Amino acid sequence: MKKLKKEDKVLDNVKSIFSTYLEKNEHRKTPERFSILKEIYQTEGHFDVESLYIKMKNNKYRVSRATLYNTIELLLNCGLVIKHQFGKNVAHFEKSYKYKQHDHLICSNCNDVLEFCDPRLQEIQNSVENLMGFEISHRSFVFYGVCKNCKNTSESSQ
Repeated sequence: MKKLKKEDKVLDNVKSIFSTYLEKNEHRKTPERFSILKEIYQTEGHFDVESLYIKMKNNKYRVSRATLYNTIELLLNCGLVIKHQFGKNVAHFEKSYKYKQHDHLICSNCNDVLEFCDPRLQEIQNSVENLMGFEISHRSFVFYGVCKNCKNTSESSQ
């Protein structure tokens, strides 16, 4: 029996979750929706709808922007994608199934998005949940500043 790679198992699981969600909510299960899901789960890091659209066009998928927006909305609703608003007008997204909680650093110069994980933030979240009797479904913690590349470039030009 062929051993499945971790990525293949994740993709099979998210397809199953999405399929169940679509059936339960009486949405059509179209090949385009599953192609979008696959492309998202093969993408590393964050993406916006326009970059995903271009990537899919370059990979010869026939998908409209409207289909992308509608499918991402469905993926948000079933918890397979998370939306971020990093202070710009463009929303960014990332896959969320089986990916550990993390937070973000945004460079104000080059707009790079860096991820970090600090277990103390999870402890704070747990404490707030207990103290307030509140069940937190997700969080968004963002630091804005200047990354070391931009800082080094700035310092070397002085």
